[in-house]
Amino acid sequence: MAKKFYVTTAIDYPNADPHLGHAYQKIIADILARWHRVLGEKVWFLTGLDEHGKKIQREAEKNGESPRKFVDEKSEKFKEAWKILNINYNRFIRTTDGDHEKLVQNVIEKCKKNNDIYLGEYEGYYCVGCENYLTEKDLIDGKCPYHNKEPEIIKEESYFFRLSKYRDFLLELYEKNPKFILPEERRNELFSRVKEGLKDLSISRTSFDWGIQFPGNKKHVIYVWFDALFNYITGAGKNKEFWPADVHLLGKDNGWFHGVYWPAFLKSAGFELPKHIFVHGFLSFNGQKISKSLGNVISPKTLVEKYGCDSVRYFIARQFPFAEGKDGDFSEKELIKRHNNELANKLGNLFSRISNLIEKNQMEMCENSLKKKIDLEKIKILFENFEVDKVLNEIFSFVDFCNEFIQKNKLWETRDKKLLYNVADSIKIIGILLWPFMPFSMEKVAKDFNFEVGENTFEKINVPLEIKKIKKSEILFKKFN
Repeated sequence: MAKKFYVTTAIDYPNADPHLGHAYQKIIADILARWHRVLGEKVWFLTGLDEHGKKIQREAEKNGESPRKFVDEKSEKFKEAWKILNINYNRFIRTTDGDHEKLVQNVIEKCKKNNDIYLGEYEGYYCVGCENYLTEKDLIDGKCPYHNKEPEIIKEESYFFRLSKYRDFLLELYEKNPKFILPEERRNELFSRVKEGLKDLSISRTSFDWGIQFPGNKKHVIYVWFDALFNYITGAGKNKEFWPADVHLLGKDNGWFHGVYWPAFLKSAGFELPKHIFVHGFLSFNGQKISKSLGNVISPKTLVEKYGCDSVRYFIARQFPFAEGKDGDFSEKELIKRHNNELANKLGNLFSRISNLIEKNQMEMCENSLKKKIDLEKIKILFENFEVDKVLNEIFSFVDFCNEFIQKNKLWETRDKKLLYNVADSIKIIGILLWPFMPFSMEKVAKDFNFEVGENTFEKINVPLEIKKIKKSEILFKKFN
């Protein structure tokens, strides 16, 4: 049986239209999913929307709509954005889906049986923007650090989850499995906070009704984060066969929920834990986090219309060191620079030049002596470590080597049939390896050079390119001014 790979993204609040901050994570998830398909693995890729909670209810009311109508309209916009970016997910989950609501209510019952839920009263700070309970310590100048707004003070009857009971379990988990939370810096942050102690968590609300009804008490709806996290199990295949997830990708504002609440909930309900929780940085624009509230939203659709889907995907993966979990500042100027220098001058020029030479001359099949210059095992390891920018560094070093090989051997003069074949077969390797990043472009190249890209093609890297008639390729990447 093929090895399984299950990747999830955070599910977005549809209180606003999708923007580049949302797209960053989805692009990386899609690249990882496609790479594992290239390896021949059975892949499941889940994304979707977190549709319950006070934030959504308020936004719907502002628009004069019911919450249901509001989220239905927004969900179509998110699906359209991911289609434009060629995000090839297996399921787009919505927390209003019937199978999800049923699963969450069943989980509440499991946690109750484990004596982990009790009725009490919550009084304290609450940030509606991130749907999170806050303490004085969490605030910066009296405001939520992520939304720069003063939290609400709420007091209401609530069911509580015995989170305090799981402190030692979590500390042992972090120590015994240091790669459970990545990168290390994020793991260390959570370890320190959990070590200080944990308070029991309020997991129901009575002050609004847009949520999953708490089983056995119609006055309460289930806290949005208890509800939302279980989407990863609801959406884990038809029969949940892909659980546990290989990796959850999420932004740093979600690290606490996934690294602390989530394993505690899973342990209580009797589920296996995911293998990795990867907490990445934010994309910023002119030094500020991209968000509707700050008024600096960049639409994926606008960017794709200007620069093309594959150029946007390539820039996102190449520009920002994802595996380090650091923030990155988006710059159209840098996108244009990378597109012109790397995609047009280096990659596009290689395809165009060699296809032109092959069209005018025959090739002769031989062993490709160039492929030893690309370290496939290293690329596999880099992908395993989520170092997608370094994967591209490796591939483009090989692109540079192929361009230098053409120059050094003056193939436009010698027209050596075996040397031309060496380069053509190397283009096949480049196309297979770059397909997860730039699927549209590499599918065009594969068609021009008569090879396959996509699922189960990694092993074909070592299968010699079949000689067929090759015509000069159209310009793949036109330069931007």
